[in-house]
Amino acid sequence: MKNPARTFQDLDVWKNAHAFVLEVYRLTSAFPVDERFGLSSQFRRAAVSIPANIAEGFRKYTTADKARFLNMSEGSLEECRYYCILAQDLGYGNTINLQEALEAIAGQLAAYIRRLRES
Repeated sequence: MKNPARTFQDLDVWKNAHAFVLEVYRLTSAFPVDERFGLSSQFRRAAVSIPANIAEGFRKYTTADKARFLNMSEGSLEECRYYCILAQDLGYGNTINLQEALEAIAGQLAAYIRRLRES
């Protein structure tokens, strides 16, 4: 059995979400210059929101507060899912790996919320 997480950085879901952000930054750095304040900015903001809300929720004391922040992460994840589709359709890069990463993170978030509510 794994030891309980001492910090948000110990959470596998946070680690995967952070890795996702790094990949989004790599992808969007190659977007056309005219997307700097458009899709690139929106995609990065939503991506950063996923691990940021996991981190913020980690120190909340009540299950409801923790779950609320994890749910905000889920919302940002879905926003990123759309941006992956849009970037792919606009020909800005291959986002299949990013979409697969989102699937894994979504599953981890759902499991984390389920465990919170069961405890």
